[in-house]
Amino acid sequence: MIAVMSFDHPVLSSLLPVVLLIGVGFLAGRARLMRPESVRDLSNLVFLVLTQALLFRTMSSVHLERLDMRPVFHYFCVAALLFFAMCAVYGRDSRASVLALAGIFSNTLMIGVPLIGLAYGQAGQVLLFTLISLHALVLLTMATVVLELQMAREQAQATGRSGKLWRTLGQAIRSALLHPVPLPILVGLLYAQTGWGLHPVVDKPLQLLGSAFGPIALVLVGITLSQTPMGKNLASAVRLSLVKTVLHPLLMLALGWALGLRGMALSVMVVAAALPIGANVFLFSQRYRKEEETVTAAVAVSTLLSMVGISLAMALLPWLPT
Repeated sequence: MIAVMSFDHPVLSSLLPVVLLIGVGFLAGRARLMRPESVRDLSNLVFLVLTQALLFRTMSSVHLERLDMRPVFHYFCVAALLFFAMCAVYGRDSRASVLALAGIFSNTLMIGVPLIGLAYGQAGQVLLFTLISLHALVLLTMATVVLELQMAREQAQATGRSGKLWRTLGQAIRSALLHPVPLPILVGLLYAQTGWGLHPVVDKPLQLLGSAFGPIALVLVGITLSQTPMGKNLASAVRLSLVKTVLHPLLMLALGWALGLRGMALSVMVVAAALPIGANVFLFSQRYRKEEETVTAAVAVSTLLSMVGISLAMALLPWLPT
């Protein structure tokens, strides 16, 4: 039997701060400390300022030649497979891509870093940092391109004008590259290859802005959750959370094993897949105004469900044959 977890257990010590931050936001929303019309402004601030600082600073020190790409490649193969399967299930429209992104995008930074560090040490964190360095770039860019294509098709159907496929694809890729998330990642990655580094005068403000992203984004999730009718969204949120915290890691385990991934590399990638939905998906849904209520509820529900899923994964993975 699995023993009752104490507060210093790596899963609880990593997840409880997230739950508490969402709870603080929920209470603040219930107390009406922020007007509903101000939530969109705060969301824009987080998405267009704090996220930019965090992503650019993270990527500005990444050197691709030093990264072990094999486990990460397997992770993204599984994520892409699940993403397009979910798009097909949810109807292949613009809302489907937002829901599909929620099924594959993990909270790798705020929860993953301390969790993997406590459970697997520095070697595990190196693997996770390799994933983090490309996580937003690959998954958010993929989702943005697909969503922009879907929106272009929907607009063409609504207006009765059907443009050429290559032109629609070009516009979608352009919109994706100039999107507020992939753009600072690409700029930061290009800057990293110069080897110049960031001067402390620049690096310190970026660090402060980036460190504010996680707490403020999660408080914002709680505020939005307090204004979301949970009754009609709970079933959808639970289904989406089960995809993220159960199906995603199971696929990662099965396909990773089939592709020859073993040991710590497999364990870190499976645990990363079992992490709850990241706050970036919430901001993504807010940005495009697609499935906001479902995604907001799913961020909270998946955080609670992941306590069980991650604990089971970490308990069972060491029993796999090497």
